Amino acid sequence: MDDLDRDVKNAEQLTDMLIYDRGRAARIGIPEAVFCLNKQADEVVQIVERLDASTVGPVLFTRMSEEKYDVVSRRTDATLDYDELSQTAFLNGTLDAQDGQVGIVAAGTSDRSVAVEAQRTLQFLGISARLYIDVGVAGLWRLLDRVEELRKEQVLIVVAGMDAALASVVGGLVGCPILAVPTSTGYGAAHGGQTALNAMLASCAQGVLVTNIDNGFGAACGAARILATK
Repeated sequence: MDDLDRDVKNAEQLTDMLIYDRGRAARIGIPEAVFCLNKQADEVVQIVERLDASTVGPVLFTRMSEEKYDVVSRRTDATLDYDELSQTAFLNGTLDAQDGQVGIVAAGTSDRSVAVEAQRTLQFLGISARLYIDVGVAGLWRLLDRVEELRKEQVLIVVAGMDAALASVVGGLVGCPILAVPTSTGYGAAHGGQTALNAMLASCAQGVLVTNIDNGFGAACGAARILATK
């Protein structure tokens, strides 16, 4: 393959990458998000430029590192609402406010980035969310002190690493739908979240649903789908 063919191929690939699914919100109630992890900074810049110049409305970017955000800020005129902790960014604001209330329960501050990714995704979707941080089961009284508040939420997202027992405990105390998010928090035997994932999947609390490891975004979208049926 000569240089010209390579340039053409790269341009075609980039064009394919920039096709935004404008109809997704109409089909399922949730617009497409742009996942920035493993994209080159130049690619993220071109995506932001293309979407900023279009009429797609609000766009959510996930897993946008601070380094990539800095490059986008320097090289485009786009205005992004960026949050470093969750690595999320909003382009063109957020969606209109929706009915519903979601509680996000995080075992420890080490799980906070995943919890905030869920919160920011819900904020983008126009859904109110309340964070309950550092209520892991090793300090059970901290969770028990918040149970009455948790029972007022319509949906709960439970975020925990290590042994991930929090999902089972909350599932035995609160009756609303529960979406459990295993995190990669933990020492060696936690295996980067595999132990938490398996523990949540094996939970004896009936009806607890489990997302992929560290997937606060996915849990928030699941909560939005649940609320849409109410």
